[in-house]
Amino acid sequence: MTQIHPKTFAPATFILILLLSVAGAIIGLQLLVTLGVTPNTSLVGALVAIILARIPFKLFQRYRSIHVQNLAQSAISAATFGAANSLLLPLGVPYVLGRNDLILPMFAGVACAMLLDAYLLYRMFGTRIFPAEGAWPPGIAAGEAIRAGDEGGRKAAVLGVGIGIGVVGNWFGIPMSGFGIAFIGNAAALTMFGLGLLVRGYSKTLLSGPLFQTLFPDGDVGKALLPHGFMIGAGLMALIQVALVILRRGPGAATTEQSDSRARTTLSAGFAGYVLIAVLIAFLGGLFAELSPGMLLAFVLYAAFAAFVHELIVGLAAMHSGWFPAFAVALITLMIGILIGFPVPALALLVGFSAATGPAFADMGYDLKAGFLLRGNGADPAFETEGRWQQLLAAMTAFVVAIVVVALSYRGYFSHDLLPPVDRVYGATIKAGMSGPAAQNMFLWAIPGALLQLLGGQRRQLGILFATGLLIVFPMAGWAVLAGVVARLVWQKTGGTASETTMQVFGGGVIAGDALFSFFSSVGKNLARR
Repeated sequence: MTQIHPKTFAPATFILILLLSVAGAIIGLQLLVTLGVTPNTSLVGALVAIILARIPFKLFQRYRSIHVQNLAQSAISAATFGAANSLLLPLGVPYVLGRNDLILPMFAGVACAMLLDAYLLYRMFGTRIFPAEGAWPPGIAAGEAIRAGDEGGRKAAVLGVGIGIGVVGNWFGIPMSGFGIAFIGNAAALTMFGLGLLVRGYSKTLLSGPLFQTLFPDGDVGKALLPHGFMIGAGLMALIQVALVILRRGPGAATTEQSDSRARTTLSAGFAGYVLIAVLIAFLGGLFAELSPGMLLAFVLYAAFAAFVHELIVGLAAMHSGWFPAFAVALITLMIGILIGFPVPALALLVGFSAATGPAFADMGYDLKAGFLLRGNGADPAFETEGRWQQLLAAMTAFVVAIVVVALSYRGYFSHDLLPPVDRVYGATIKAGMSGPAAQNMFLWAIPGALLQLLGGQRRQLGILFATGLLIVFPMAGWAVLAGVVARLVWQKTGGTASETTMQVFGGGVIAGDALFSFFSSVGKNLARR
C-alpha cells in the first residue's frame, strides 16, 4: 500500500516553511555580504522541526514526521542559497559598475533563472546524468541526521560520533566536510578533487623555480589561468559526454529509456527557457539599442549557453564532491564574454545571469537526495514521485519568499556598501578586460582539462573535479579530502561491503557536524562584527 506523503500546503507545515524561508533568506544575505560565504542551513531547518516536534501540543505533532522535516530543510536551504547566491550576488554586479539602471532588469532575469534552475534539477534528478543514487554528500548528511534522530539506536550513535569529530575538527580549523565527503562520493573523483586543491594551494612553492617561470610567473597557476582553462576544457568535454549519454540508447530497460527521454526533453526545454530569459534581460536592459543585430544575437545565444553549461558543471561538481565552484565558473563565462567583445552593460548582465544558475540547481539536488534516502531509496515509486513534487513546492515557496526579501532589502545593503565580495572581482575583471596572451593561456590549458575529463568518463568526472579543486585556494581541504579517501579505503578493507552503510552514516555525521559548527560560528562572527 502506497504511503501518503505530507503536503507542503497543509497549514501547520506551510507556516513552518514560510517562517524558515524568511529566516533562511535573511541569514544567507547577511552572511554573504559580511563574510563572503553562504552557509548550508539545511540541517538547521531539520533541527528546528525536530525541536518543535518535542513540544507537547497537538499543533506541533505533525513535525514529528521525517518527511515534514525534509520539507522544512528543503525550504530553508532553498531560501538561503536563492536569496544570497541567485539573487543578491547578481544584483551587485551592475551596482559595482555604477549601472543602477541595470539592477531591475537583472532582478527580473535572475529571479526567472533561479526558478527554472530548480525545476530543471527536479526533472533531471533520477536520470543517468544526475542519478538519485549519486553521492550528493550534503543531502546524505541531512537525510541521515533526520533519520537517526527518528530511529535512534546504533545508527544514531555512529552519526553522533561523526558529528562530534566534525565539530572538533572544525574547531581546530580543519575543513571536516572534505574529510566526511570522502566516505560518500566516488573515491577516484574525490582524489582528483583533493589533488587539485593541493596543486592550487602549493603552486607558488612547487612551481617557483626557473624551469617554470615562463608558464607560471611567480609560480601562481591562477595568474596563468590554468584553473580556468582546465575548467573550460573539462566543462566542454562534460557537455559532450552528457549529450552522448542521453543520445545513446540505454541497456534495454524501459525505465532507462524513459529516464533518457526525460533528460533530453528537460535539457532542450531548459536551453529554450534560458534563451527566453536572455532575451528578456537584453530587452529590459536596453541592449537592443546598444548592440548591433549580430552582436545582440551573439549575446542571447552565448548568455543562454553560458547559463546552461554553468548549471551542468556546478551540478556535476556538487553531486560528486558536495562543493561547487559557482563563483569561479561564472568568472570563466565572463572572461570568454570579454574576449567575444561584449560592451560593459552586456558583460554585467551576462555574469549575473550565469552566476544565478547553478546554486539553486545544486541545492535542489542535495535536498532531493535527502528526501530519496528518507523515502526508502525509491522502494515505493509512487511515494517517491509525490515526495519529490512536495519538495519542489516547498523549494518554490522558499524562492518566492527569497525574491520578496531581496526586493525589500537590496537597496539597504547597497546604500551601506554591503556587497558580496565576489561582485568586486567581477567588476574589476570587466574594467580590466583580457589580453591576447591571457586568452592563449586559458585555451591552451583547456586541452589537458578535456583529456582528463575524457579519461575519467561521465561517471567519474575527473576533469571537472580536478578543475574544481584548482579553482579553490584552500590546501587544508585537499589534505582533509585525501586523508578521508585513505581512511575510507582502510575501512573498506577491514570492514567489507557490510560496513558501507555505516561508513556513509559516519561521513554524513562528519559533514553535519562541520556544517552546524560553521553555521553557528559564522552567525557568531557576524554578530560580533555588528
